[in-house]
Amino acid sequence: MLRAAGAEVWRVGFNAGDRAFWFGAPGFLPYRGRPEDWPAALAEIIDAKGVTDIVLYGDARPVHAAAVLEARRRGITLHAFEEGYLRPYWITYERGGTNGHSRLMDLGVAAMREALAQSDMDVPEPPARWGELRQHVFWAALYHWFVLFRNGAFANFRSHRDLPVAREAWIYTRRLLALPLVALDRAVATRRVRLGGFPYHLVLLQLEHDSSFRAHGPFERQEEFLRVVLDGFARGAPRHHHLVFKAHPLENGRSPLRRLIRRMAQERGVAGRVHYVAGGKLARLLDHARSAVTVNSTAAQQVLWRGIPLKVFGRAVYGKPEFASSLPLDRFFAEAPRPDGRAYRDYRRFLLETSQIPGGFYSAPGRRALLRQVVDMMLSDVDPYDALRLGRAAPRETLRLVR
Repeated sequence: MLRAAGAEVWRVGFNAGDRAFWFGAPGFLPYRGRPEDWPAALAEIIDAKGVTDIVLYGDARPVHAAAVLEARRRGITLHAFEEGYLRPYWITYERGGTNGHSRLMDLGVAAMREALAQSDMDVPEPPARWGELRQHVFWAALYHWFVLFRNGAFANFRSHRDLPVAREAWIYTRRLLALPLVALDRAVATRRVRLGGFPYHLVLLQLEHDSSFRAHGPFERQEEFLRVVLDGFARGAPRHHHLVFKAHPLENGRSPLRRLIRRMAQERGVAGRVHYVAGGKLARLLDHARSAVTVNSTAAQQVLWRGIPLKVFGRAVYGKPEFASSLPLDRFFAEAPRPDGRAYRDYRRFLLETSQIPGGFYSAPGRRALLRQVVDMMLSDVDPYDALRLGRAAPRETLRLVR
């Protein structure tokens, strides 16, 4: 679509998955060098091609971080994509960076309300269903198949994750084979919580290798976060309250979360009040949750939408004083204040008018919906946040089911 608009486009690929998913389009530039030589190679590409813009999916991985630094040094426009802050029905498009590097980190609710005065559009409602998760898993598996078995031309490739790709593949294969047992365990655990009759607090776990968890949170390992949460719960929560740890839907078992939580709960004398739910849908657990705790999971947006008190440990675009509690964790469990619902609705509307674009990455209909709008936003001389303030926000399509 950018080529149709008259732009030249190249993609730098670091492995056989990158090459395969360029689908034979022109402009593929394979990088086969060492990771430590990548910044110099990027500088050469920029000079040789006369690059004016750099497009990234995420900005925290090492190859992306190097591109961000080079773009800033040269004054090159940086387009950053991510899964939606209000996922799964929208994606995120920003200039300069996403998550903890987003301009949203320095934008207060008052400034957002001032910009919203330029718009009188209704806030779009999400569709009733979403069908992309299976496609997400399928395409990810296919991509990593190329990395595992067709990567000979990229001998210097090094994954941003701690574990080798082959080890990751084995872990996910084992998880796939165990899905029926995992589903049964999840159903039993969820039912026990929903029918238990006790007040409970929800902990939203993230994948340990998640870039937001690593780059924008205070913890190196998931175990550190578990320890802090259980310490606060044991000290401050009323004795009849329970604590529910909700695993990420794509948690693969690389970290023994259940065993760690059980051991730590026993050490603190709260084992009978602590539960672990292996993934699944969040909504059922949020229905009756008293509060929620996370490092910086995007799922916290659902917490705030429901008006549930929230404690955040990392840097997050929704970590505004109007929404996220500043109380120490033990006091939070004892007397969690509710978020300012009106302020959050204004914040959410601001996102939907600016950086949240209807569509998705993993299905053809989702990509079509995305392309209808986002390319014009990329070609604009102002970023989405300034466009709203200047009264030049992109027109919005009616949100439809993306499957």
